[in-house]
Amino acid sequence: MPAVLRAKCIIAGDSAVGKSALTQVFHSDGAHYPKNYAMTVGVELCVKSVTIPDTSDTVELFLHDSAGKETFSDLVQKHWSQPSVIMIVYDVTSETSFSSCAKWLERVKSQKPEVSTPGVLVAAKKDLDARRAVSPKAGQEFAMSNGLEYFEVSAKEGENVEAPFYYLANEFHKLYNEKLDTFQTLS
Repeated sequence: MPAVLRAKCIIAGDSAVGKSALTQVFHSDGAHYPKNYAMTVGVELCVKSVTIPDTSDTVELFLHDSAGKETFSDLVQKHWSQPSVIMIVYDVTSETSFSSCAKWLERVKSQKPEVSTPGVLVAAKKDLDARRAVSPKAGQEFAMSNGLEYFEVSAKEGENVEAPFYYLANEFHKLYNEKLDTFQTLS
C-alpha cells in the first residue's frame, strides 16, 4: 500500500543567498525563476510532492523558506519547531554567507536537539563561478564535519535544483522505514 509521508523542511541561510529562488524553481518544476529580488519576511510555506524511486511512496515536503534577516529571527524560529529535514543555503560568491552556516545550522538543530535530523548544505549561485569566494572543497569539508550532504546548484540556470530536495525526501523515507521496521519487530 502506498504511503504518503509529510516532512517539514526548514530552509535557512543569510538573506539574498538564493533560498527563495531555489524553493520557487523546485516548487514550479523549473517554470518560475524570480526575476527580481524580494526579501522574505518571516516564513513562506509551499508544499511539493516527491515520489520515492522504486516504491509507490510519496514524501510531501513542506518547504519553510525562512527570512535570512536577523530582524525576523523571533518570527522565523516559531515556525522551526520539530523539523524533519534541514537545508542550509549559502551563496558561493559570499564568504560571509558561508561563515554564517554554522550559526544557521545550530539554530535549526536546537529546535530538535535530541534527534539527528537529515540535512544538506547547498552552495547556491553556481552560475556565478567567476565571482566564487568559497571553494567547493571548503563547502564539502563543512558539510562532512557537520553530517550534511553537499550540493552545488544554480536556480537561475535550473542546474541541480532538484537534487538536494530529492536527497532529503529519500533520507526522510529511509528513516520512516527504519522506524516502521522497529515497530513491526516490537509487535
